[in-house]
Amino acid sequence: MAAERFLMVGAGLSGAVIGRHLAEAGHEITVIDSRSHTGGNCHTERDADTGVLVHVYGPHIFHTDDEEVWDYVNRFESFKPYKNRVKSTTRGLSGEREVFSLPVNLHTINQFFRKTMRPEEAHDFIVNEQADTSIENPETFEEQAMRFVGKDLYEAFFKGYTIKQWGMHPSELPASILKRLPVRFNYDDNYFFHQFQGMPENGYTPMIDRILDHENITVQLETGFTPEMGEGYSHVFYSGPLDGYFGYELGRLGYRTLDFERFTHQGDYQGCAVMNYGEEEVPYTRITEHKHFAPWEEHEGSVLYREFSRLAEPGDIPYYPIRQVKEKELLAAYVKLAEETRGVTFVGRLATYRYLDMDVTIREALDAARGFAACLETGEAAPAFFAAPL
Repeated sequence: MAAERFLMVGAGLSGAVIGRHLAEAGHEITVIDSRSHTGGNCHTERDADTGVLVHVYGPHIFHTDDEEVWDYVNRFESFKPYKNRVKSTTRGLSGEREVFSLPVNLHTINQFFRKTMRPEEAHDFIVNEQADTSIENPETFEEQAMRFVGKDLYEAFFKGYTIKQWGMHPSELPASILKRLPVRFNYDDNYFFHQFQGMPENGYTPMIDRILDHENITVQLETGFTPEMGEGYSHVFYSGPLDGYFGYELGRLGYRTLDFERFTHQGDYQGCAVMNYGEEEVPYTRITEHKHFAPWEEHEGSVLYREFSRLAEPGDIPYYPIRQVKEKELLAAYVKLAEETRGVTFVGRLATYRYLDMDVTIREALDAARGFAACLETGEAAPAFFAAPL
């Protein structure tokens, strides 16, 4: 099979993984990115003053049950054990602000209600005395929360945070959002259930740079993309915004974005990596203290970020796809355009308009690369989407 030339638009996980796979098959790869660094939104860098490893676009914790993906990332970077243990500052039943453990677990329940219940007692208490069992088929976030944990826990931990995060009342959001938030009747405060959990010892950017470090790969940063650029290549893998590829001709897909307010502290500011703020009157959703994401390191100084969520405007970095009814209708129209576009495969969270964890992004990139390689072998046309965005 003769070597081909491929263009990867985006130097994040999707472009790096697909590019590496095809480069190892002997093809010539060009990776471009409009930013001045690789890594996309999981870019990490050392703070010059404190030496703290900072997750520049917000924290990324790697967690997966996919052993092949776990082995893949460990091929390019050593991962250290890390458990995501989140705390929340909110008002308890006393009306005073307290610090609680998330996700809601037996410790949270006992502390909040000032009880000393065993697992079975807590389960019966929530089900029989707190949960609104009159809601048989929850359709909204609010109904789901009321059905799961009842009014008190919903208002303390979910209502205000959700309003700030999504810019709308929980009664306007689908129940499916809350289904990702477990309630535990034990003292397990590990946020994730996955078998493999960790952090790259030296950060995500060095890992991605090693993935891109191949003699058949050329990386060009601070390089914008236009569809005409694909004319000199056999195929384009595009991981930018789906609507952006088509010049937003049908309108813009809705996203939430984040504003970060950086501050420093000498010592330990909050004693944990992530502190949520559940009350609506506190304008930020959480504070992240980045040295706690690398507990194997020691730093006197500390770098922290307050996170503020808002509707993304043109020029903002898109973080969370809104995916309400209006956005899904517009998405379907863009998908139709993408499926009619030859010579381009749309990959990753932005190009398929989904929120994707890193392990899923890597899995889909590996599958896309292998599927495309199979098309090269058979001479079949590559599909525009290897992962259905709807």
